[in-house]
Amino acid sequence: QVQLVESGGGLVQAGGSLRLSCAASGRTSSRYAMGWFRQAPGKEREFVAGISWSGSSTYYVDSVKGRFTISRDNAKNTVYLQMNSLKPEDTAVYYCAASTSSTSWSEAYFGSWGQGTQVTVSS
Repeated sequence: QVQLVESGGGLVQAGGSLRLSCAASGRTSSRYAMGWFRQAPGKEREFVAGISWSGSSTYYVDSVKGRFTISRDNAKNTVYLQMNSLKPEDTAVYYCAASTSSTSWSEAYFGSWGQGTQVTVSS
């Protein structure tokens, strides 16, 4: 398995930006697709964005399209989530996760998870 550590969360005003990072260690030789999820208080965890091993394929949930950008630097074993035009409804704990599937973004395929980083957007 791969170990994941997120960073970059914090408090920001609506309309602001944050960049989350997810550093991987351990079995990084495996070709994992990576994803970002979030969980707001009282809500279920939701998939936010995903990126293939090569970085050539990305996917976003409709609510963040045009505002969030997922990217990765395999040489640094790091995945990023650039979040712009943040809204109060983006407030959540954000998790990165590694997937064993190259064809599905189903949460069932994400077997390694980070501890999460809090993002709070004030109005």
